[in-house]
Amino acid sequence: MTTASPRRAAKPAASSKPRRAKSNRLAPYFFTTPAIVLYIVFTVIPVAYAIWLSLRAYRVTGGALGRKQDVFVWFENYLAVLQDETFLAGFGRLLIYGVIAIPLTLGLALLFALLLDAPAVRAKRFSRTAIFIPYAVPGVVAALLWGFMYLPSTSPFSYLTKAAGLGSIPFLEESGIFGSLANIAIWGGVGFNMIIIYTSLRGIPADIYESARLDGANELQIAWRIKIPLVAPALVLTGFFSLIGTIQLYSEPATLRPMTSTISAGWVPLMAIYRDAFGTDNLPQAAAASTLLAVGTVLVSALVLRLVNRRRNGMES
Repeated sequence: MTTASPRRAAKPAASSKPRRAKSNRLAPYFFTTPAIVLYIVFTVIPVAYAIWLSLRAYRVTGGALGRKQDVFVWFENYLAVLQDETFLAGFGRLLIYGVIAIPLTLGLALLFALLLDAPAVRAKRFSRTAIFIPYAVPGVVAALLWGFMYLPSTSPFSYLTKAAGLGSIPFLEESGIFGSLANIAIWGGVGFNMIIIYTSLRGIPADIYESARLDGANELQIAWRIKIPLVAPALVLTGFFSLIGTIQLYSEPATLRPMTSTISAGWVPLMAIYRDAFGTDNLPQAAAASTLLAVGTVLVSALVLRLVNRRRNGMES
């Protein structure tokens, strides 16, 4: 009697779990590598080069017939920037401009967002689009558009005032230049900020409004006591963006400059930096001014966020 030979045990298949686990660990690096490379090439390297350039200067050696050399001067360019009266005066103009533009931009954006969120308002989609459209217009195009509306020879506003015997409106003169520039920023920035605030309003549960109405609150009281406090984070975010945009003001005054003698080549800090870099061929000093402006922007932003967080923590406690 013969016995059947036992079946040969099948070899277990090689498990693919370690290979899959390894690929899963590498997936985040694979997807983030392009962004990291672009950030290094277009942000880290230019910043490092600007800092290196700010520590150097051009010197002419060999008398009148000598040649220009690039030498290392440490922080000499930074001291020159801090002693540049034109560069420092630009921050004063930015302050005046920001006092006008930032509150009006945020106030109008909040007002439009509250109106669009009101139950009795009709044509909300059309109104949102109409308010947002100016933001889609590039800043240079908007500055040109408003510039021709400011010029006394082409302005429809000055035409009406002249017809009434009041003379032309001084849009581009010293008395009206800050309001004219702020108007361009307000016209283009209200729609973007309104969308952020309106989106925040739409995220508030409707039950809160219903409870307030049952308690006898009207729409104005709901907006003042419920909606505005709950959208405070959105107001902080839009204010933060507006502050950074104010510090980086350049295209509007640079575009209006050929139309008026009120705006000089270094009217705001970025215009002074452009003048030093391409007008007087002083790239090291322009790099130093750019570095100081970037550091100042970071410090001001951090200070504002710190104050806002401290106030919010105080209200919560």
